[in-house]
Amino acid sequence: MTATAESQTAMLPSGYAEWIAEVKLRIRAAQQRAALAVNKEMLQLYWQIGRDILDRQAVAGWGTGVLSRIEADLRAEFPEMRGFSRSNLLYMRAFAEAWPNPDVIVQRFVGQLPWGQNITLLTKLKTREERLRYAARAVEHGWSRPLLTHHIELRTLEREGKAVTNFDQRLPKPQSDLARETLKDPYRFDFLSLGSEAEEREIEAALVTHITKFLLELGAGFAFVGRQVHLEVGGRDFYIDLLFYHLRLRCFVVLELKAVEFEPEHTGKLNFYLSAVDEQLRHEHDNPTIGLLLCKTNNRVIAEYALRDVNKPIGVAEYQLVQALPAQLEANLPSIERLQAELTEADIDELEKIHHGARGDSATPPPTVKPRPAPAGKRHATKTAKTSPGKKPPRSTKPPRSTKARR
Repeated sequence: MTATAESQTAMLPSGYAEWIAEVKLRIRAAQQRAALAVNKEMLQLYWQIGRDILDRQAVAGWGTGVLSRIEADLRAEFPEMRGFSRSNLLYMRAFAEAWPNPDVIVQRFVGQLPWGQNITLLTKLKTREERLRYAARAVEHGWSRPLLTHHIELRTLEREGKAVTNFDQRLPKPQSDLARETLKDPYRFDFLSLGSEAEEREIEAALVTHITKFLLELGAGFAFVGRQVHLEVGGRDFYIDLLFYHLRLRCFVVLELKAVEFEPEHTGKLNFYLSAVDEQLRHEHDNPTIGLLLCKTNNRVIAEYALRDVNKPIGVAEYQLVQALPAQLEANLPSIERLQAELTEADIDELEKIHHGARGDSATPPPTVKPRPAPAGKRHATKTAKTSPGKKPPRSTKPPRSTKARR
């Protein structure tokens, strides 16, 4: 700060700093209200245009060909305005058809979303109830259009509250309801690009590497605390797979990964971890720690029995590393063997050049907590493909294609 600025600050009257800060907040709030009012007016205009087109098509027999004429007339009259293309006129008609009552724009979250988000709701969802649910959540969390599309495609809201839990018995209301809705089933980890047979440590490391996408999948409110978090109990060392803090629930969340089918004994170990975290990490004003057990597969009946007499709040859900493909599409996809057979020697040489050219020495993995040593007898050797000595992998007998054509 310069001497002139310091002298001007010293000359300010008492209470000026607080007053100017309040004025700035009022200006920003007014700007936001103005933007919402403009957006609502535009949505009402689009709804009315769409309603008129629907009525005239039904009564006067207007065909879809008239939309091109409407586009031309409106663009000629309002050349500075965008939004009157033929495709957008079709969206206006669909908007009015989806919401027959215009009050939905005034009274519901739909009216608080920009036009782009409303188009996403129309094109990605089929029912009124689904559109209202995703509209409400988009307004609540400020989802952009790409983020709204992401959650719709992953069916995020349909998976919420589906985990098997004992929260109703172990947590007071309304925290039990909020905690139950916080957990999903299944959790989708296909962004990790791992095979379905990945080991627990491999999944855990990949989740930390892709922590932003992982937190997006977990949902709003989760804050990452650490991986392989150390606890000492009775002179022995224990390590939590992943530890989070939930800002809305005001509690720690212990997440344990099991790359196997759920077994009742898994809840006993997680119950122990929750007791240790409550004793050693939980603060005075924190709520009881919650446990989330993610398994490769989960028998819901067995999980319900296992959680019935557990005295800590625990949820059990599945995770998915690979999204299942429709049977018809999967049958039409080429196999790995077929793809390998199609590779010529020139293809392999070119792929090697691309791989070595794209790989940089500066890339380093993010720092993580030092992992706990694997128990004796459970260390997994690195798996390598078995090949017969003296044999080379088969290559296609087709003549190599020129690489000059592929640039």
